[in-house]
Amino acid sequence: MHVVIAGGHGQIALRLTEILAAEGHSVTGLIRNPDHAEDLTAIGGRPIVLDLEQADSEHLGGLLASEMYGEVDAVVFAAGAGPGSGAARKDTVDRAASVLLADAAERAGVRRFLQISSMGVDVEVDPDRDEVWAAYIAAKAAAEADLRTRDLDWVILRPGSLTDDEPTGQVHLAEPPVGRGSVTRSDVAAVIAELLRRPTVSRLVLELRSGDTAVTDAVDALASED
Repeated sequence: MHVVIAGGHGQIALRLTEILAAEGHSVTGLIRNPDHAEDLTAIGGRPIVLDLEQADSEHLGGLLASEMYGEVDAVVFAAGAGPGSGAARKDTVDRAASVLLADAAERAGVRRFLQISSMGVDVEVDPDRDEVWAAYIAAKAAAEADLRTRDLDWVILRPGSLTDDEPTGQVHLAEPPVGRGSVTRSDVAAVIAELLRRPTVSRLVLELRSGDTAVTDAVDALASED
């Protein structure tokens, strides 16, 4: 399997790359900063330097379809403007870059698309939260809405509050609502890896938090419901 990850140097993306590469899969990470390339190669990934805020879908679609990089089986949108960015970049990265990747996937004929979103995009934003948070939620909601209109085998994953704790391997994964909660970044990566192995789990919006079900069993349950 060849997976392309947008936002390839993000914390979840790096964990996902390590999981997939260890299993012998090919992983290409799209990164904005060339200084991050060595971090990907060190764990078995292949970096491509590409600024998603400056790219166009024709160029990106050409990369996904290029024989030079090998046939792409799935793309994962794991990019985000990150802490310290303003409201404008929440839109250009968390929304527009996801739309760009979906456009490129359609151009290249790559049907499998996993999008990392956020829990809470379907509820009204607390008026006491700042405008950057509101912009982030609006961007994620718009990215979800765009993806749901497309003829792709998409899955939207909404994790709860992210932590850097050690992985538990135990989650609660289901269609909304699952209730607020936290989840480790490593467990998020493990869930994405398992979803990539199960192409029959498709066209679902899923929420994720820590729980008491093994990751494999949680995804198995979704596959059996298909």
